[in-house]
Amino acid sequence: MLKQFKKALVLAPHTDDGEFGCGGTINRLVEEGCEVHYVAFSSCEDSVPAGFPKDILVTEVKKATEVLGVKPENLHVLNYKVRMFSYHRQEILDDILKIKKQVNPDVIFIPSQNDIHQDHITITTEAIRAAKGCSILCYELTWNNFDFNNACFVTLEEKHVNKKIEAINCYASQGHRPYSDVEFLKGQARVRGVQSGSHYAEAFEIIRLLF
Repeated sequence: MLKQFKKALVLAPHTDDGEFGCGGTINRLVEEGCEVHYVAFSSCEDSVPAGFPKDILVTEVKKATEVLGVKPENLHVLNYKVRMFSYHRQEILDDILKIKKQVNPDVIFIPSQNDIHQDHITITTEAIRAAKGCSILCYELTWNNFDFNNACFVTLEEKHVNKKIEAINCYASQGHRPYSDVEFLKGQARVRGVQSGSHYAEAFEIIRLLF
């Protein structure tokens, strides 16, 4: 299925959400010749830990997406304030429509419809509204998902999982997060692998699949 996707658009509410949710899949897509675009809607300057520059997450997302194989010109970082997305639904919808027109993706990756973070669900709602005419898959952020319908799996090799971990390790400012732990990341990939009859995998909810 992945080979049919020539252009992919990853919508990350905040820098690093895309890496956590589908970093292995991004790396596999790039490896198979897909042109991947990554949009981070906030660099979360108001949430940067003490001791780091306010724009550290911009630096980190550039390094992380490069590790996964995303070309620098295909990274787009917007400036919405963290936890305030719901106040800017129309602007966010307009941005998604504009980027979708520019990229013309075959598939769009977004957070789960069951994600409880207020910014994440805003991106998901507006993306579904905007993304007619292409496939839509929802990625998993376990710590925000009270429920997750793992209806689709992308199988991964160990090299893809290692690239995902390497990308996440680029976020030194976020290293204190428990879900940044290597054992957790490998464990989650292993669980999804067992469920899909492979060694490693990432799971997705299906909103729409077009063939």
